[in-house]
Amino acid sequence: MIPDFLIEKLNKQYGEELTNKILDGYKVKRKVTFRVNTLKTNSYNIEKILNENNILYKKVSFYSDAFLIENVRENEIQKLDIYKNGEIYMQSLSSMLPPIILNPKENIDILDMAAAPGGKTTEIATLVKNKSRITAVEKNKIRAEKLKYNLEKQGATSVYVMEQDARKIDDFFSFDEILLDAPCSGSGTISTENQKLEKIFTKELISNSVKTQKALLKKAVNLLKKGSEMVYSTCSILQEENEDVVETILKSGKVEIIDIDFKGIEDLPKLPTKIKGTLCVMPTEEYEGFFVAKLKKL
Repeated sequence: MIPDFLIEKLNKQYGEELTNKILDGYKVKRKVTFRVNTLKTNSYNIEKILNENNILYKKVSFYSDAFLIENVRENEIQKLDIYKNGEIYMQSLSSMLPPIILNPKENIDILDMAAAPGGKTTEIATLVKNKSRITAVEKNKIRAEKLKYNLEKQGATSVYVMEQDARKIDDFFSFDEILLDAPCSGSGTISTENQKLEKIFTKELISNSVKTQKALLKKAVNLLKKGSEMVYSTCSILQEENEDVVETILKSGKVEIIDIDFKGIEDLPKLPTKIKGTLCVMPTEEYEGFFVAKLKKL
C-alpha cells in the first residue's frame, strides 16, 4: 500500500493526472537493465553473448553501453560469465544518468560522496578509463566492504575508498568534480509489492533525508574548486528533497545551475521541475524516479 500522505504530496506537487501515472509506475515490475564495463570488454562482445543465449535486449539513446533486457529476469543474467567476472554491472537506467551528466574528465580529482555499493563510482571509472583520481566515500563499514568488492570485481583501479561520514571530510581537500548522489527517501523507487512500505516510508524518513542532503550539499560546495562543476542527485521525486534542497545552496550565492543537456535526454519520461535546467525522471517500467541537478561553483 502506498502511504496516503505520499499520494497527497504527489497530488499537491504534480496534480492528479501525473500522480496517477507515477502510481502506475510504482505498480509495474521494472525491467532488468545493466551497463557494460568498458574497462574489461565492449558492447559488441556483450551483444554477441546475449544473442547466443537467446536474451532479447534493447539499447537506450542516452548511453551506448546500457542494455535493457526484454525476456529474462536478473537471476538469469547473473548465471552468465559476463556477470560473474565483472564485464557487466546490474544498474537501473536512471542511476546511470548522474555520471553521464557529470561528464567526468581524465587526469583530475573526482569525489563520489555517498559511493556504496559502487554503481556510479565504477561508471565514473569507466568514463575516465581509470585515468582520474577518484575518492569514494562511505561511512558504513559493511557498505564500504561491498564497495571495495565491486571496485575490485569491476577493475576500477583508479578509486581510493575513504571510510568516513562525507559531512565530516576535512575542508583541506578540494576536488575538480563531485558527484553527490544523496541518501533519500527513495520515493522514486517505490514498489507496491513491498509489504513493509507503510512502515518504512514515513514522514520522518523524508525529514531526516532532507537534513542529511542539505549538510552534504553544503560540504560538497566547500570541497569543490572554484569554476568547477558537480552533480546533485536523488532517487526521490519529491520537491522537498530535490529543488528545495538545491535552492538553499543557490541562495548562498556560491553556485549556479548548469542546464542539463545530453544526447537522448528527449527520450526520457520526464516530470516537471521547479528549477529550470534540472531533470526529474518519472518512475515507469523502464526507469526509476530520479532527480538530477548540475551546479557550478562561482
